[in-house]
Formats: sequence, C-alpha cells, structure tokens
Amino acid sequence: MKNLLKLEELALMILGVFMFGLLGYQWWWLPVLILTPDISMLGYMVNSKAGAVCYNLFHYRGVAILLYFAGIYLMLPIIQLIGTILFIHIAMDRIFGYGLKYEKGFKFTHLGEIGRKNG
Repeated sequence: MKNLLKLEELALMILGVFMFGLLGYQWWWLPVLILTPDISMLGYMVNSKAGAVCYNLFHYRGVAILLYFAGIYLMLPIIQLIGTILFIHIAMDRIFGYGLKYEKGFKFTHLGEIGRKNG
C-alpha cells in the first residue's frame, strides 16, 4: 500500500510539472522555487504548535489548488505559479514520507514518524 501511495504522489507531481509547463515560465524557475515552501519550517523557531500550523498551511494540497484556481479567476499567473509550486512540492514531500505535522514535533506526521525509531 505504501508503494501505491508513493506512485499516486508521483503521478500528482507529474501533473504539477505539466501544469507548470502550461504557465509559460522558464523551466529554470522550477528547480529554483521547488523548495521555497519549506520556509514554513521557520515556525518551529517559535514552538512545535506554531511550527506545525505554519508547515501544514504550506503543505496542504487544498491551499495549493485554491491558489491555482484563484490565479486563474483573478488572471494573475504569479498566483497560479505559487499554487503549482506548492502542488509539486507537496507531492515530492509525500513521496519522501513527509506528511502534515502533528503539534508534538516535526517528526510526527500523518504518514507516520519520520526518521529512525529506537528499539
């Protein structure tokens, strides 16, 4: 099941890259911007709760889709770009096992605990 979910995320990532291609931006922007959503981890400098809220806001697929469609509606390609980058980044993170965070710490996600387990 885990591999099936990773394949689904890979398909979503490919869809995001396709969407990026439709926007008409130079392709070099994709690798430059792909990790920018991780700036949300700065919330962990405050505490685990703030970190989880900030991280989850930037890693919730609904926000990415909402931004993409808001960009279409408002005719603002930059908003579409932001939504697309978020969409691709989220799929990439999920492939590597990084899910939405619980308030008890960064390594506790909806996909399970990140990192090495003791025992």
